[in-house]
Amino acid sequence: MQDTIVFDDIDKYGPQSYSRTLEIPASELDREELSAVGPTKIEVQASKGDLPGEYVVDGTVTFSADLECSRCVEPYPFASVSPFHLRYRARPEGTPEENEEVEITDDELDIEFYSERLIPLRELATAQIQLSIPMKPLCDENCLGLCPKCGANKNRETCECDTSIVDERWGALREFRQELVKKKES
Repeated sequence: MQDTIVFDDIDKYGPQSYSRTLEIPASELDREELSAVGPTKIEVQASKGDLPGEYVVDGTVTFSADLECSRCVEPYPFASVSPFHLRYRARPEGTPEENEEVEITDDELDIEFYSERLIPLRELATAQIQLSIPMKPLCDENCLGLCPKCGANKNRETCECDTSIVDERWGALREFRQELVKKKES
């Protein structure tokens, strides 16, 4: 079983298919909201592209994970089937190195540049998992979150805290309002 897409194999033998189940620990993904990742399945079809030195990789990454809700901080199950389409092209001569920033156009969003003629399936799966995890994971779109005063989970319990937000910049107007109310009462 091969764990790497090798472009030389595609040149020699034609399109290649890969299917693997990988164990990727949550620590490898370095995301605070991610507590565990189940087995990750990656299925890939790789072939030559239309341009010289271009390769097209189509596939799907399927995984399940335990995420922490951004509002109530409770863990919840998350499952994703993430299809992807990437084009790989040889890094042009004289271009900045991999870690340097380069401006790209909308047409280039699915293009990856390679220096080596192989792509590890693990790296591809890890990147797709990172892209699939929501920036602000929510256990439910209507999650009420935590009380900012006592920390109670508002989805499970109600608290007696005063949750009105007081902005001290409006203090002078509040005093003016209180004076008006007193004048009306007298």
